[in-house]
Amino acid sequence: MVTTVAPVATVGRRSRAGLVLTIVLVALALIAPLLVYPVFLMKALCFALFACAFNLVAGYGGLLSFGHAAFFGSAGYVTAHAAKVWGFPTELAIVVGVLAGTVLGVVFGWIAIRRQGIYFAMVTLALSQMIYFYALQVPFTHGEDGIQAVPRGHLFGFIDLNQTMTMYYVVLAIFLIGFAIIFRTIHSPFGQVLKAIRENEPRAISLGYRTERYKLVAFILSAALSSLAGSTKSIVFQLASLTDVHWSTSGEVVLMSLIGGLGTVLGPVVGAVVLTTMENYLAQFGSWVTVIQGVIFVLCVLTLRSGIVGAIEDVLRRRSRRKAAPGV
Repeated sequence: MVTTVAPVATVGRRSRAGLVLTIVLVALALIAPLLVYPVFLMKALCFALFACAFNLVAGYGGLLSFGHAAFFGSAGYVTAHAAKVWGFPTELAIVVGVLAGTVLGVVFGWIAIRRQGIYFAMVTLALSQMIYFYALQVPFTHGEDGIQAVPRGHLFGFIDLNQTMTMYYVVLAIFLIGFAIIFRTIHSPFGQVLKAIRENEPRAISLGYRTERYKLVAFILSAALSSLAGSTKSIVFQLASLTDVHWSTSGEVVLMSLIGGLGTVLGPVVGAVVLTTMENYLAQFGSWVTVIQGVIFVLCVLTLRSGIVGAIEDVLRRRSRRKAAPGV
């Protein structure tokens, strides 16, 4: 009797704790621009959404992609071009950018999804570099200058995005919507199958699941959310540049996920905030920032192998087991 009730109580406590944590984090996000520079927060939110999208395929699907910058940067270019040259309203420019990145995700996924492990990673990297060199050559991207002075405009015709605080809360809303989609996907039957494929793909195949289809859908969804992050960033900073499609951006999002905790819900968010903070406050060290980031990454790998959030979850899990032990 005790052994059946205790797990239920534990699950209830975890659900309540998760709800309380979510409410606290949202409340902090709402008041954060009163305490921290809003533009810095908007950059952190854009990269947090990007890292969460990457974590969906890498942390839960077991697909290590080195080409996610292609979706992030391409969507930014298309959104910037649509808003500045075509004169599209902001919301429509973002939609067009997301659609372009999603189509790119379908093509990349169809080509790469049949490969596994390092081969999958190398194929995505090669495809991403093709997009980079294409962006470098075509006229509409303006080469190394990028697309500058992108108008923020008015969202739905009446929300003035030129106001920094208004822009921040719009970015926060976009992040929360994207995060909610990822959270729901992870905790859906689709997400459970995805985890099963990550743990043991041959067993999932033996149970009748068409694993390639599941991985392809996850990859496309991840590309769409990465595109949403890239489109939002181009509107926030009024700029689309080659940096966003460069392989180093793919490396950064991998780093964010690993530092925060690959395969955890909040890990990529924490990793994005940590890395963005380092880039912002260590900028005075110039090129040494990369060296400092490398040292911190090595230390995290050696001491926190499951990432910051993963290490915290491990500690809490051990504590809950010790508390539950006497009642079993």
